[in-house]
Formats: sequence, C-alpha cells, structure tokens
Amino acid sequence: MSEQENVQVVQQAFVAFGQGDIPAVLKLLADDVQWRAFGPPKILPWAGTYHGPEGAGQFFMALAGATEFQQFEPREFIAQGDRVVVLGHSRITIRANGRVNEPDWVMVFTVRDGKIADYQYLDDTAEAVAAVQGN
Repeated sequence: MSEQENVQVVQQAFVAFGQGDIPAVLKLLADDVQWRAFGPPKILPWAGTYHGPEGAGQFFMALAGATEFQQFEPREFIAQGDRVVVLGHSRITIRANGRVNEPDWVMVFTVRDGKIADYQYLDDTAEAVAAVQGN
C-alpha cells in the first residue's frame, strides 16, 4: 500500500474513535496487532501491551472507564513506508477524581495489508500519573 493509503487507514480509525465506534476501530486491526500504551499499569489502567483486536478492545474499555475526553485532536500525520506517526493533543478528565490532563501525544502506527498491525501511544506519563493520583 502507498503511504497515503496507510494514512487513510489511520484516519479512518481516528474518525471511528471520535464517533465512539470502537467496533469500527477494531475492524481496522490486524489479527496479530500489538497495541501498546506506555506508563505504569498499576496507576494508569489503560497502560500496557495488548494483543489482537480483543486485547485492543480491553485497552479501549480501560481507557473509557478511567477517562472522559473533552478534546481529541490529531494535528499532523507523517507517513514513511508502512509507518504513520500522528502528533496530537487531548483534554481528558480523570473519572475518579475530576482532574484534567491535557497531553500532547505521539501515536505510531504500522500498517500492513490495509490493517493496523502495531500501535504505540506516547505522552508525558508523569503528567498522566499525577492526574490519576490527584497530585
């Protein structure tokens, strides 16, 4: 697939996520997808490494259970080969304590045969930990 086609796959996932259509996101994932959100899993319920669409579904459940998004804004899509890097910003409320976290983030996707085969989410995990802990 071309770099532009890879970007389109990732953009479809963002549109589906923005509409709350997690089943549509999961349909865009390869059967062997590796889904990673960095941070300490004992503090950040969504952090960890997940495998397959079912595992990614667990990530989304943990994220939805712990946070509420007020803003989710992908700002730039950068493609090279099978990799798509997305730079963005979010405004998130932590459900347990009402704290607001506004991370700038980087998401790295690898697209294989029209499906997302690898995902990495990177942000300031110290800021996320502080928000979850109410600091």
